[in-house]
Amino acid sequence: MRITLISDTHTKHRNIEQDLPGGDLIIHAGDIMNSGYDSNDVGDFCEWYDNLSQYNAQVFIAGNHDRLFEDLPEAAMQIVNSYKWITYLQDSSMVYECEDLKESCKIYGSPWQPEFYNWAFNLPRNGTDLELKWAAIPPDTDILVTHGPAWGTRDMVMGQNTRLGCELLSDRIKQIKPKIHVCGHIHSGRGYYFDGDTHYFNASVLGERYTYDYEPFTFEWNPTTNEIQFL
Repeated sequence: MRITLISDTHTKHRNIEQDLPGGDLIIHAGDIMNSGYDSNDVGDFCEWYDNLSQYNAQVFIAGNHDRLFEDLPEAAMQIVNSYKWITYLQDSSMVYECEDLKESCKIYGSPWQPEFYNWAFNLPRNGTDLELKWAAIPPDTDILVTHGPAWGTRDMVMGQNTRLGCELLSDRIKQIKPKIHVCGHIHSGRGYYFDGDTHYFNASVLGERYTYDYEPFTFEWNPTTNEIQFL
């Protein structure tokens, strides 16, 4: 199964077009918008994402800049639902099956994060509400997509020593052991780590100055053995 991972495009999604080779799945881990209030940002992204015909399925979640999805969800989903090929996940799952039906995976997406300034999808750090969000992740999830990172994994801003990931999310991941965890949010935390059970990806494509600094991750993945071969 060939997968591409991206995150934090902030309306600059067209800058990465030359680095999207195609495959089974493309997954975006949130922050498609800038201020989060302009519905045109959502429409422009969805039109672009829907037209990535080199992929069999296009999946995305919201991030902390995507205020419209929290403040005016009906308006946001009216735009999303007007496109045929994309799937938006918010505390929900989908099952992707390869065309030959020989491989499949269960994907769960959620936009929540510990409080981070006055942005969208904030919940108190280590609070009950956030714990309940992560408790809702099905234990049979293969690919977990959250906007923010887990505590201790690709969750530090370059040049700073403070970890910004979620402790409760880290605990849940260690409990259910999804095969892949995809996040973004901390741009300069972009990178990859494997702990023997879970492949962790911070898939941010923009740097801290919002320039296109990091190419998308694309790899071949065996969902049975959980082996990855980067392309």
